[in-house]
Amino acid sequence: MEVRLESRDGPEPGSPLKAIDHFALQTRDRQVQWAQRLASDPDAFVELEQQIDAHFRRGGGHLVAALLGQVTAQPLMAAKAEETRQAAAVALRAPQRRPVRLRLLCGLVLFVTTWYCAPRGGKGGASPATERQAGLYPELAALGCGKGCSPALQSAVARSVALGPSMAMAQQELARQGIPLDAKVVRRMAEQLGLQMLALRQRELLAWRAGQLPPGGEFAGRRVVVQIDGGRVRLRETEAAGKNRPRHPGQGRRFATPWREPKVLTIFEIDDRGKMTKQDRQPLIDGTLLGPDHAAELVAFHWHRRGVAQAKLVVFVSDGARWIWDRLDWIQRRAGLDPSRTVQVLDFCHAAHHVSMALQALGVADPQRREIYRGLRQLLKEGRYQQVTEQLIASARGRPRDNEVWTEIRYLNSHGNEGHLDYANFRRRGIPRGSGAVESAIRRVINQRLKSNAIYWREENAEAMFAVRATLLCNRWEETLARVRHSMAHDRRLDWQWHAPNTSSELNAATDVLPPQLQTAAAKPHTAIAA
Repeated sequence: MEVRLESRDGPEPGSPLKAIDHFALQTRDRQVQWAQRLASDPDAFVELEQQIDAHFRRGGGHLVAALLGQVTAQPLMAAKAEETRQAAAVALRAPQRRPVRLRLLCGLVLFVTTWYCAPRGGKGGASPATERQAGLYPELAALGCGKGCSPALQSAVARSVALGPSMAMAQQELARQGIPLDAKVVRRMAEQLGLQMLALRQRELLAWRAGQLPPGGEFAGRRVVVQIDGGRVRLRETEAAGKNRPRHPGQGRRFATPWREPKVLTIFEIDDRGKMTKQDRQPLIDGTLLGPDHAAELVAFHWHRRGVAQAKLVVFVSDGARWIWDRLDWIQRRAGLDPSRTVQVLDFCHAAHHVSMALQALGVADPQRREIYRGLRQLLKEGRYQQVTEQLIASARGRPRDNEVWTEIRYLNSHGNEGHLDYANFRRRGIPRGSGAVESAIRRVINQRLKSNAIYWREENAEAMFAVRATLLCNRWEETLARVRHSMAHDRRLDWQWHAPNTSSELNAATDVLPPQLQTAAAKPHTAIAA
């Protein structure tokens, strides 16, 4: 790999020792100026500190360039690149030399000439999108580089975009840190990393299906809580141009802005009192906009990856959405979970709300209704749901069968008979009775970044930003990026969607829902890394 500065025909960075000596000489000359200015103007200290930081960042960038030029010229690096090329997941053509730009963390742009292997198309030929994404730069892939950027720069940009309220704010903060980038470059880097995370998730999920992903042990032997809920985000869907719909000069294509419900899941450990344990990687947050069956398979997949099937106790807490409860049995079977070590809990506030709705359907006046509600809520809190429904039934006698009060009574009886309302027992056992953790995850991951006035997302971009922000907020950033680099080094394709099984059909079928059979010796090892 040939590395040059300034332009394709610019100077080579030289040796690392030469770069260090040149930087030391520059620093010795400038430190005198810095000292004189600080002595004459103490108020300039903040500006001087920023200048010194930028100076050392530039020096570090030149040292990185020199190291790349030196190391990539060695036979060992060539062997690593060839090993990466041979392990590619797609058939590749013979390598060709190509010039590319590579931007470093300090903002320095290198002009690199390296090998590129185009994808070898099939009989029908690869689609243009697939062909663009499936090619491989073996040397850059071995280094973990993204599209035109170093892995450290891509990480820094994606973190700024995920933490900030907008792309523009992320661009400003990066510029303040000495990384001036165009707004489109910032967006591309962040969305690219998000799609890479989604592609990794899809590959690991498919490897789990095939029995090629060994189970993890993060939650083995622990008390674990799993919560699922839905948020809201607005998408941007471009409308097809109609023949009878005139477009005026300067008018863009019309688009619809439908609301979609991202399915969010969170998994975390609790102590004997039911409180979330304070660990560095708590909790795990993930989700998808693809649909409830996809969310159910994601839960089963994460249970396998994190060793939830070997947990001491698994507690599931959620509100009353049917798309969640109808799939719990499938999730438990698919993950190989022992039903004797699982507890299902209906969120207490949600259950109490249905008591309030029943009283409202009875037409009880507000002052009396509040007093009755407090008494029924206390009974519910003590786990005596039968007394709650008995009082509601007594008050509802004579009401038509289509009255809403009967719907609420059936709802409470259904969850009570399943053991989801045994709140007094849950409290004694140190089992959470609320789903506040997943609601907090929705607020922090979705509402504070993806949901705002006049913000509309394309589906793939919303899913990508969801993945980036969730990974960052649950403190699994470096672990995930290491797996992403390992996976992308062998396969640059960004396919992230998958076909989820029809959970209701599988539950109603004669065959049992079973976890994937772990393959002891696979014909070709998968690129996924077990947790």
